[in-house]
Amino acid sequence: MAEQAEKKYNVDSFNLDHTKVTAPFVRLASQKTGANGDVVSKYDIRFCQPNKEFMGTGEIHTLEHLVAEYIRDELPDIVIDFSPMGCRTGFYFTVWGQHEEGWIAGHLVNVLKNVSEWNSPIPAATEKECGNYRDHDLDGAKRWAQKWVQGITGQGWQCYKN
Repeated sequence: MAEQAEKKYNVDSFNLDHTKVTAPFVRLASQKTGANGDVVSKYDIRFCQPNKEFMGTGEIHTLEHLVAEYIRDELPDIVIDFSPMGCRTGFYFTVWGQHEEGWIAGHLVNVLKNVSEWNSPIPAATEKECGNYRDHDLDGAKRWAQKWVQGITGQGWQCYKN
């Protein structure tokens, strides 16, 4: 009997075998070239081991506020978006251009070290600035940031290709 081909989905992350990855990691999830030759790259920035752990909504929300704001200081000319995954195990980081995963990881280490030591108010966490301003957890966000930095720097960043 012939082996059945594995189904391919339109969404890249649905094609990732989540049982074969070890968080934390940085993975080039997709890359697109526009009609004018502009390249957009999307990275899977995984904080949690899939199907074993996940971030609470307050933790991931606060991480999104802090990283989204301060990654733009670290990489001002390439950032398009930093957004949470629905499964709450990490983020998608979308940038202009082609960049090695290790280069992306190095810049995220810088940002997440700062997040892990954050001792000021959460940026844009007021009713006027945020659609769910009551759902934040700064202490939890700091713990996840520290765990990611320690995991990436302790064992070397990891890259997964489909």
